[in-house]
Amino acid sequence: MSGQSLLAPGHLSPPRAVPGTIVRPEYVGKAAPTPYTGPEIQDAETIERMRIAGGIAARAMAEAAKIIAPGVTTDELDEVAHTYMCDHGAYPSTLGYRGFPKSLCTSLNEVICHGIPDSTVLRDGDIINLDVTAYIGGVHGDNNATYLVGDVDEESRLLVERTRESLNRAIKAVRPGRQINIIGRVIESYAKRFGYGVVRDFTGHGINSSFHSGLIVPHYDSPQATTVIQPGMTFTIEPMLTLGSYEYDMWDDGWTVVTKDRRRTAQFEHTLVVTDTGTEILTLP
Repeated sequence: MSGQSLLAPGHLSPPRAVPGTIVRPEYVGKAAPTPYTGPEIQDAETIERMRIAGGIAARAMAEAAKIIAPGVTTDELDEVAHTYMCDHGAYPSTLGYRGFPKSLCTSLNEVICHGIPDSTVLRDGDIINLDVTAYIGGVHGDNNATYLVGDVDEESRLLVERTRESLNRAIKAVRPGRQINIIGRVIESYAKRFGYGVVRDFTGHGINSSFHSGLIVPHYDSPQATTVIQPGMTFTIEPMLTLGSYEYDMWDDGWTVVTKDRRRTAQFEHTLVVTDTGTEILTLP
């Protein structure tokens, strides 16, 4: 593994402005979102709006990824994704969600999830996860991916490659009539081949007009995850695999989650809709 020093919080710039013409999610300006009470199964019209939101989120992430290189700050990545979403009429879903101050999450190296973009400079050999969600048409589209920064060591590169593969395998396992724990069973069994940890306390989730609907999608084989998968359900799968322990610490900012042993971690995510025979990925560029 890379011998680079561990991360520390950088300087946080002010939240970016969103044009007043762009519709905000209901939780903006509130301490927490209103609990979702609607269905997990969405109608065709809602799913079509989610395709639009998901496409914008995917393209915003791709635009930010284009500038990933040693010397770039995570705040610069935030600026690119924020501008893309606003230019396409979408609100960056993370901005103001439970007080989160930025328009995407940037999780470097030992950060499992929810890293806040700031003045931190990317270094040669880093790995970084971008997590981008767009809100438009009254619905959200949520995706993330982990990228290599410059010349990355083999152990980290394989972690990233295999985490992406775990997501692909989980997506293929989704079928109507199966319990949702099939997702975690597939991910965990694959991760165990390589001795990776599988993060438990941060999961996939239902998504629609609500950023997080209340449906939980574990990435390990949870006996409690007995919800039966049905056509029209919309949710994310977003495995987080670690080189060591899945246990974690949280920074004082209340968001940044790091592996307890400070070893590296990777994550990939798509928003999906369940079809009659499998799934459709809604977060494609």
